[in-house]
Amino acid sequence: MALNRDELLDLYRMMVKIRTFEERVGEMYYEDKLPAFDIAAGPIPGEMHLYSGQEAVAAGVCAHLRPDDPVTSTHRPHGHLIAKGEDLKPLMAEIFGKKTGLCEGKGGHMHLFDPNLHFGCGGIVGGGIPHAVGAALAIKKRGEDRVAVSFFGEGAANIGAFHESLNLAAVLHLPVVFVVEDNLYAISVPKSVSTAVRSNAERGAAYGIPGVQVDGQDVIAVYEAAQEAVGRARRGEGPSIIEAVCYRYRGHFEGDAEGYLKPGEKESWKEKDPIHILGAQLQGQGWLSEDEVAEIQGEMTALVGEAERFARESPYPAPEEALEGVFA
Repeated sequence: MALNRDELLDLYRMMVKIRTFEERVGEMYYEDKLPAFDIAAGPIPGEMHLYSGQEAVAAGVCAHLRPDDPVTSTHRPHGHLIAKGEDLKPLMAEIFGKKTGLCEGKGGHMHLFDPNLHFGCGGIVGGGIPHAVGAALAIKKRGEDRVAVSFFGEGAANIGAFHESLNLAAVLHLPVVFVVEDNLYAISVPKSVSTAVRSNAERGAAYGIPGVQVDGQDVIAVYEAAQEAVGRARRGEGPSIIEAVCYRYRGHFEGDAEGYLKPGEKESWKEKDPIHILGAQLQGQGWLSEDEVAEIQGEMTALVGEAERFARESPYPAPEEALEGVFA
């Protein structure tokens, strides 16, 4: 089914929103950390894993999800959460470690939770995969038409929890979609030397699960694959795997020297930028003008700016609150 102008513009706007947020976080992250990289300094202390370049995957999948559909994410979670519909202000405040953040400043950027959006993530590689299966089991037992989605990288597809989760999801015929974001590297290890199969989508066949590999730079391809997979799950037809081949424009983490990249590799991938691809298609159809491109970018820059001001002006949690709201 061909997407109409409004649907395509919604995808375009979401990708621009994610990219604008991530690039601004990347700029703020280095405040007071240089020239000698001090990971504890600045308004955003600690590690940072950004999503720039992979926007088509989050936008294309989450376009089919409702607020009550559970989503589990990774250590690179901002794009998924924004695409799920999160307000940028509490998200930014949590990244800053502020009291007004999603977890009152106690989670940071790798531990973002929003019960209203049924979203959670964590820093353990592949840790969210079995959680999504558990959510799908609860959905099935309740007789609901919700769908659980787990985002994870291609490196996580080599851990035991991935295979155990696929097996259980298949045995119980659960409404869950496994989305593998193949950005070519597990930290610095290329997929070619770590994974025995060409595509992780092929692994579904061992469990009787349909799988498809798509161009993760093409938001329409992702959208169509997700439409089929989410639709199957919502109709009670069981789990699916989508592997989206994409590329992160920044290092595995901020401060990554990226010595493992081939010369010119990043530049060649940027020629296949998902935002530019869709923007060109829209302009070619006469559905997006240069003025509208600037208008959308300005709108997203303003939204991110408002979130930044909110985060900077918000208070830190009091020291005596350190043990509140945590597991004892």
